[in-house]
Amino acid sequence: QVQLVETGGGLVQTGGSLRLSCAFSGRTMDVYTMGWFRQAPGKEREFVAATIRWTGSTLYADSVKGRFTISRDNAKNTVYLQMNSLKPEDTAVYYCATGRATWIRGTNDCEFWGQGTQVTVSS
Repeated sequence: QVQLVETGGGLVQTGGSLRLSCAFSGRTMDVYTMGWFRQAPGKEREFVAATIRWTGSTLYADSVKGRFTISRDNAKNTVYLQMNSLKPEDTAVYYCATGRATWIRGTNDCEFWGQGTQVTVSS
């Protein structure tokens, strides 16, 4: 079975940066598309970014494009989310997710989820 464990969340001021990591285990990560989602209180879980299986091509939500960067290290079975220029509206629990679908743009595209890591941006 696939397991995902997120780390790197925390408290940061507006304009600051955080780097989230997601450790993938149970399979070879190369064949899985990896994604990041987030969920703020009272809101639905939303897509943030994804890196496509094999190719490493990336997709971003409009709200984070230009500020966040997703990357993957297949040798380490790890995916990262570098978050820069953070805003209070980025405050949420961030989840790592994965699936064999080529395109991950919504929660229904994902087969496995991590436990989440809290990101809080103060202002």
